[in-house]
Amino acid sequence: MNEIKEYWQNYIDGEWVDGGAGRIDVIDPASGKTLAQHALADARDVDDAVQAARHLHQSRDWSGLRPVDRGRKVRAMGQFLLNNIDEIAPVLTLEQGKPLWESRVEITGAARYFEYYGNQAETIEGRSIPLGDKYFDFTTYEPYGVSAQIIPWNYPLEMAARSLSAALATGNACVIKSPELTPISLAWLALAAEAVGLPDGAVNILCGYGRQAGAALAGHPQVNQLVFTGSVPTGIAVAKAAALNVVPCVLELGGKSAAIVYEDADLDAFVDDVRWGIYFNAGQTCSAMSRVIVHDSIHDDLVDRIAEMAETLSVGPGIDRPKIGANMGAMVSLQQRDRAETLVTAAIGSGANLATGGRRPKRHVGAFLEPTVLTDVTPDMAVAREEIFGPVLSVLRFQEDEDAIEIANSTQYGLVGGVFTRDLDRATRAAQRMRAGQVFVNEWFAGGVETPFGGFGKSGYGREKGREALWNYVQTKNVAIRLG
Repeated sequence: MNEIKEYWQNYIDGEWVDGGAGRIDVIDPASGKTLAQHALADARDVDDAVQAARHLHQSRDWSGLRPVDRGRKVRAMGQFLLNNIDEIAPVLTLEQGKPLWESRVEITGAARYFEYYGNQAETIEGRSIPLGDKYFDFTTYEPYGVSAQIIPWNYPLEMAARSLSAALATGNACVIKSPELTPISLAWLALAAEAVGLPDGAVNILCGYGRQAGAALAGHPQVNQLVFTGSVPTGIAVAKAAALNVVPCVLELGGKSAAIVYEDADLDAFVDDVRWGIYFNAGQTCSAMSRVIVHDSIHDDLVDRIAEMAETLSVGPGIDRPKIGANMGAMVSLQQRDRAETLVTAAIGSGANLATGGRRPKRHVGAFLEPTVLTDVTPDMAVAREEIFGPVLSVLRFQEDEDAIEIANSTQYGLVGGVFTRDLDRATRAAQRMRAGQVFVNEWFAGGVETPFGGFGKSGYGREKGREALWNYVQTKNVAIRLG
């Protein structure tokens, strides 16, 4: 692996620039050591980026392109990431903590967004509306203009690619506020924009604190559309700031997603799903399988199987784990690890039992937590209601189907859910009644870039992924012509 350079800059209007708020240390969570420094943006930097994006939009040098030409450039950005995956993956692993093979999965996923939305660019079509012989009436879809995107730290490259690709494909110019914990890997999105020939101002990327750069971006009067992924409190603050300027938002917020496991489920397959659902990226996934609601008749057997699987996972520095397998890296920070550990301790104090995990591995100094399974969890416990964002699985019991649905729907969230049974009628009924924006049946994370994703309740509103996401970035114009 090449040495990581000591200092990284922001990217505004086609130039690499310092930040008005100085610099921030980027920490390797596996070792606790400083990995590099990154420029830190202030409100003036945010304004510079917004003005660059606005100037490009007004010039129509990007939005005025033939859509197929715009789409080809967007697709090429994804290919650039794939071409440089060997260089990007170690940086992503060192700043975020995930295993090296998981970083490669993330980069491949980011490239897929550019491929998918690049292909969609020329499919956004209006329609004609018959008004009789004296009129010719039609609709068009136009980009909003300046799309502001505030990105989370758990999948920085993939989450940025998710919104950036759709926004660019529909002709918008973008300002991205990168997460202060994991800002470095987003530099390759700027490099991709340069490599494929995007005009200056199309992609602007700034690292900054949420209370400074994030607030300035969310409340900027010349931002036309806003995308935020993160916590519920911050999402509310972002929505309030945007509302003052009457700016539409897409909010993808927290989750406390449940998998209902019926007595006829394939338990071997389900245990494999648990491995991906809660221990991938050390559970730091908004759509993580954080609750398992299992029929009482198979509860003990399933808990034993899950605990056995969790105990086989090797936990340690992600950079030492290049191959896909039964392993897990660090959490993103000591603060994040400590919060998860505190919630586990509180759950045990409230009557839950520890089937496995719940401790810091003694052989590692970084932000590590063992894969954890809690049993005898009840719906009223904080561990069953609050998003942990860590490798902690809560197992709850049910006897009647009605009880399972009630437990699944008992939190303020509604992001995703899962149903595991061989009975398709039972699965369909449960899927209809789960309060979630996406329901997986017999495979957690079924679907893909093509399938819409977003929440009910306090999990947010608007949709990412799929064709539904495209409508976030365009507005409808009607043209009615009276004929002579």
